[in-house]
Amino acid sequence: MPSSPASEVLTFADIESAQEVLKGVAVVTPVLESPLLNAALGFRLRVKAEPLQITGSFKFRGAYNAISRIPEDRREAGVVAFSSGNHAQGVAASMLGLPSVILMPKDAPKTKVELTRAWGAEVVTFDRFTESREELGAKLREDRDATLIKPYDDPLIMAGQGTLAAEAVRACAADGWTPDVFISPCGGGGLIAGCSTAVRALSPETDVYSAEPAGFDDTARSLAAHKRLANDPAARSICDALLAPEPGELTFAVNSERLTGGLSVTDDEALTAMAVAFKYLKLVVEPGGAVALAAAITGKLECRGSNVLVVCSGGNADADVYARALSRPLPF
Repeated sequence: MPSSPASEVLTFADIESAQEVLKGVAVVTPVLESPLLNAALGFRLRVKAEPLQITGSFKFRGAYNAISRIPEDRREAGVVAFSSGNHAQGVAASMLGLPSVILMPKDAPKTKVELTRAWGAEVVTFDRFTESREELGAKLREDRDATLIKPYDDPLIMAGQGTLAAEAVRACAADGWTPDVFISPCGGGGLIAGCSTAVRALSPETDVYSAEPAGFDDTARSLAAHKRLANDPAARSICDALLAPEPGELTFAVNSERLTGGLSVTDDEALTAMAVAFKYLKLVVEPGGAVALAAAITGKLECRGSNVLVVCSGGNADADVYARALSRPLPF
């Protein structure tokens, strides 16, 4: 049987290889659950807590998997990356002694910029609404003869991100618990591509959904249209980690085959999910990291009586945004 486009990009064997690379380096983050929250929701919810990962997000997994495989004769020139902050920190923390320069939007959360610099990276800022990060990144890569570490549209990045779903599904299986539904945040699509590949391999009956901010639901719309669609350049969202202009070419090749569908949530719903994560799970989550949880708790799917596994992908929220989330009245 000929291989599918998805299997030509990413296989479960690639994720297992990434697990070996990350063993003893990445944190095996816990799967959290609250009986009180389950009772309020009417279904059993489990949360993969990636804010507890190195750098506070899942991005370390893919960045380390890619950077650790740079040939020795290419390492001295270092790496270049572009990111709103979580991939930036992941790259910076994964440098393995390599110099790195990170392109970050001028409006990136201050905590993400500060922590990226704290890991030792050089930060160059740009205007995400008037400048192309891809063009700027390509020029930096050429000028420095460095290796470009893409934020999502790279099989090594996708494979690294998929390790979190493999961990989560296996941890649940060890408890005799199988998810009926799996939901993960989605920006450019690298995380959900890796996760969907792992879930399809380990729990093939589980439905797999992406979750995106309203106005940036390009993966959901692209799935429905069976082709890649871009977001409106005028769209805005508080979910800074998920503002990719369109699905990646490689990520969509995977996601178009392996996702059940796509969901979207409003900024208000993401903020509510942040407050729910704090109250019931004692977990700090940033807006983009909370969209899958938001989709689950706000009824974007009918989940009553089901087992639902969601990813909270990052916890790098600025203090003022987090205070805004915690000040909200909760629905339960």
